[in-house]
Amino acid sequence: MDITAPETWGSAIYLWIVPIVVGDAIFPPIPSEMVVITGGALAADGHTNVWLILFLAAFASWLGDMAVYLLFKRRISHVLDRWSWGRHVHRGIHAAIAKAGRSSTYGAIIGGRFVPGGRLATSAASGIANVSVRGFSLCAALGAMLWAVWQVGLGYFTGSTTKLPFWASSLIGVGVGLVIGVVVGLIVTRRRGNRSPVEEPFDGDPVDGETPQPE
Repeated sequence: MDITAPETWGSAIYLWIVPIVVGDAIFPPIPSEMVVITGGALAADGHTNVWLILFLAAFASWLGDMAVYLLFKRRISHVLDRWSWGRHVHRGIHAAIAKAGRSSTYGAIIGGRFVPGGRLATSAASGIANVSVRGFSLCAALGAMLWAVWQVGLGYFTGSTTKLPFWASSLIGVGVGLVIGVVVGLIVTRRRGNRSPVEEPFDGDPVDGETPQPE
């Protein structure tokens, strides 16, 4: 199997988009942007359907946001605190909130996904702040559609203008998106603190008046 052949990727990209983009909502280092941009680049060469790529990317983004939001709204996130690795992940989420800001306004829900770590931070903060399910769902859907258009558009534009192999067009699109995302992130987060501004106690934290016991 030739991994550089567009036919190989074109037949598999539809299966990869949903799990990778959903996973990115919980674990941002997962390269969801690369998969979606690659789908756009393949569409520019006629190897994928651009509308199907857009739909899958938007749906997966919305689904991942809703999963994180409901996890924190229902306070199920405290299940993580039963294990040391879970507490580490839980605090990592609060670190993302601290960097991206705790705003749970509708504008932040829509635009947060364009800032590194912002998608996870705004979804979690919205759940903690008890934003209405309907309001969050609608804003997450709109944000997901805008994000999908932006990512697929990057791949499609680079693929149709450079005429390079799809993998090269994908790398260029990822590079452009990364630079823009970092710049926007620096502008938005430069005045944020180092502590999560939302209050959500961990099961492993000591209760007032109690002395923490060593494990």
